Amino acid sequence: MSIRVTTLPNGLRVATDTMPDVQSVSLGCWVGVGTRNEQADVNGVAHLVEHMLFKGTARRSAFRISEEIENVGGQLNAYTTREQTAYYAKVLHEDAPLALDLIADMLQHSTLDEEELARERTVVLQEIGQAADTPDDIIFDHFQATAYPGQALGRSVLGSSEIVGALSRSALVDYIGGHYSAPGIVLSAAGRLDHDRLVDMALKAFGQLSDRPVPESEDSRYAGGDYREARDLEQMHLVLGFDGVGVHDPDYYAHSVFSTLLGGGMSSRLFQEVREKRGLVYSIYTFAGAYRDGGLFGVYAGTGEDEVAELVPVVCDELMKVAEDVTDEEVARAAAQLRAGTLMAMESTMSRCEQLGQQLLVYGRPVPVEEIVQKIGAVDRDAVVRVAQRLRQSRPTVAALGPISRLEEYDRIVARLQ
Repeated sequence: MSIRVTTLPNGLRVATDTMPDVQSVSLGCWVGVGTRNEQADVNGVAHLVEHMLFKGTARRSAFRISEEIENVGGQLNAYTTREQTAYYAKVLHEDAPLALDLIADMLQHSTLDEEELARERTVVLQEIGQAADTPDDIIFDHFQATAYPGQALGRSVLGSSEIVGALSRSALVDYIGGHYSAPGIVLSAAGRLDHDRLVDMALKAFGQLSDRPVPESEDSRYAGGDYREARDLEQMHLVLGFDGVGVHDPDYYAHSVFSTLLGGGMSSRLFQEVREKRGLVYSIYTFAGAYRDGGLFGVYAGTGEDEVAELVPVVCDELMKVAEDVTDEEVARAAAQLRAGTLMAMESTMSRCEQLGQQLLVYGRPVPVEEIVQKIGAVDRDAVVRVAQRLRQSRPTVAALGPISRLEEYDRIVARLQ
């Protein structure tokens, strides 16, 4: 088996997926904290920390960090989600020690310089402003906040301008000190590498990292509801969703197959009915987001003001019909799409590295690709029908932005789904 996992004495896990026939290595640290680990008064701190770790350490300036990785033709990046933060690099295999040293230095020895923080706050404020000006982006924040009101899981990853603009250096130091500890971090790598050598390097690079347990985040409480904002836009952007399925749920794979079948491609029901047959939208798709203790299923559509009145009833009808007339052929096609996507991702060192890091955080173990493919293949028509019926039992979440005057009232949409 190409995958090996070693746990260091302080609890940090080192996971590798060896691919001897490639010339590169992708590696990074997956940290098991994100937006849902923040307090309300510092919403956005996880994302700002991610930015600031690139802005200089005791040994390297911000320019030196970017210069060192680009001197060897490598790439260095990061992202923040609601449950994870990742710092990762892709380099030629002989430069893996440099990539590991850079990431370890950033995670443990960033200076969080006050002048750099002032500049980076402005950068993030620009990012927040850009998201607010991008309706097909910001609509998902409104959807999330409506689904999980008053909770960390419902808050924006970027945070608000007011809070981010006031975040102090001490807030960042406190967040890192309270959440970046070895038991909550996975060092994951895939490509042309030697596991034992990477473990030795990790011991030197991360051996002094605190073994303090990572604090638990609050449990999620899906609520659902209605959010509408009138804006002078050419299109109305709509997300209609429901209480979904978490990563540990027995219906996790059936949930993914259902989402793909309904709106995951050009052959999906929604694409064919809404775009191809009726021409009501340019873009329509479904998504299935899963968290440790729940999830969200949703449909996104962007449509013109004149088409709004027809769009919503059609989408509701398609949601209702799936449980009644879904065919074995549709289930097989959706499962084949997921299976192919899973196997094609195995050709990429970055995809394998990311998948391994995430699996260790979520499941506590690597999940063999054969197991994933088997579980996708085991999804049948009955499982898809069960998921369709299960989703509709929850209170819908509606989020709409743009010319909303012709959008049906929330109670009317709820009635269509009963």
